[in-house]
Amino acid sequence: MTTVPAAPDLSAPVTVRAALALASGRLARAGILDAEVDAQLLLAHVLRVGRGEVQAAAIRGDVLGEAESAELAHLVERRATREPLQHLTGRAPFRHLELRVGPGVFVPRPETEMLAQIAIDALMAVAAPAPVAVDLGTGSGAVGLSIATEVPHARVIAVENAVDAFIWAKENFAEVAADNARVVFDDLDTALTHLDGTVSVVASNPPYVPNAAIPRDPEVRWFDPPSALYGGSDGLDVVRRVSSTAWRLAHRGGVLAIEHGELQGADIRGLLTADGWRAVATHQDLTMRDRVTTAVRP
Repeated sequence: MTTVPAAPDLSAPVTVRAALALASGRLARAGILDAEVDAQLLLAHVLRVGRGEVQAAAIRGDVLGEAESAELAHLVERRATREPLQHLTGRAPFRHLELRVGPGVFVPRPETEMLAQIAIDALMAVAAPAPVAVDLGTGSGAVGLSIATEVPHARVIAVENAVDAFIWAKENFAEVAADNARVVFDDLDTALTHLDGTVSVVASNPPYVPNAAIPRDPEVRWFDPPSALYGGSDGLDVVRRVSSTAWRLAHRGGVLAIEHGELQGADIRGLLTADGWRAVATHQDLTMRDRVTTAVRP
């Protein structure tokens, strides 16, 4: 039987340096790889400052108050159960944005920034003065809001049909307040029929994990919503629907970009080619893993 280590003793007074050492030790014993970074970010959240200020406070020898120490101890214990750091701070960085996240929405990952970049590059290449982009299954709004804020002359519509995720997306769209972007609650198959044949770029990070492939990371397995993870027996059920909807929405020469698992590139290229898409290509992320497949509407 595994013994769970006790919560760190952060009884006041305790210096910032000592608090960070206790917190990172507890997180490391819980199996968290970046324990020191997580400890600093949790304390930054408690103190309502940036991570750099926490590091400076540790160097200065600053002392935490009793309430601050208690709050940090509570958050560290929750993180040690593998509750996502982003759920505890309520924020997830994505490109130049900081998005509100929590239970019920998929936490945006750094690798998805590649999907956003490909969509942005494709949209920037469109000659039209106000091209249209659609983000299918926007989740927190990460991809759609990145496109909207980095291509301000474009019009961006994000689509979500999971109630909890849609609530988070609405909050993020309201907070970012990009005049050229909106989020709608709609079904993937029937979304935005009034835009049929007018969209220049369709981007999607759909659920693509096969039903039998349980994610290794507890943060994903226990806390990400299943509807954002699992895509049927081969993981491609939603990808097929994205292809169909994107085909309907895109004009001739319009681009589709889909994020997927590292072993799914060949299958998705075959699927898109069979659906009629052309110039189908898979792009690797910075770790040299297949990550995004693009295609063009003939």
